[in-house]
Amino acid sequence: MNPTHRSSRIGRALLAGALASLAAATLLAQSSDLPNRKDPLPGITTAGQPNAAQLEAVAAAGFKAVIDLRGPNEARGMDEPAVVEGLGMNYVSLPVAGADGVTYANASALDKLLAKLEGPVLIHCSTGNRAGALLALRAKLDGADPAAALALGTTAGLAGLKPTVEQKLAAGHD
Repeated sequence: MNPTHRSSRIGRALLAGALASLAAATLLAQSSDLPNRKDPLPGITTAGQPNAAQLEAVAAAGFKAVIDLRGPNEARGMDEPAVVEGLGMNYVSLPVAGADGVTYANASALDKLLAKLEGPVLIHCSTGNRAGALLALRAKLDGADPAAALALGTTAGLAGLKPTVEQKLAAGHD
């Protein structure tokens, strides 16, 4: 085989792969319109409750898992586990009941899930607030100082639960 022909073929394959990745990222960025979307850490996106079309865009963008922090009685407008799994992604429920559910135990449970799941991963609740709260506590468990943990939480969608998270970070425990 002509070496020039081979390198040209490899170059076209690399270009095609790069274009496919760019198209998937563009699809997620433009088509999904995830509510309150944040990308606080590599491989982790947080958001508010997605709809079925947004989940389809997430799957098309290459996401492998969805972690739902909403409780079983919170309306989603669809059978989310069936939609997510039908799109070929893993669905995991980790119910966090508002401020009472913002605990180091739940942050540790989230950390264990993230360690097991192939990414990228979408973590959502109704607005992204609980997702940011748990990521802040997770950062503290991982050794971050309270200010850095709070900054990560805010970057991840922490809003109304900020006083609860500040109190937990200051205490260092539940």
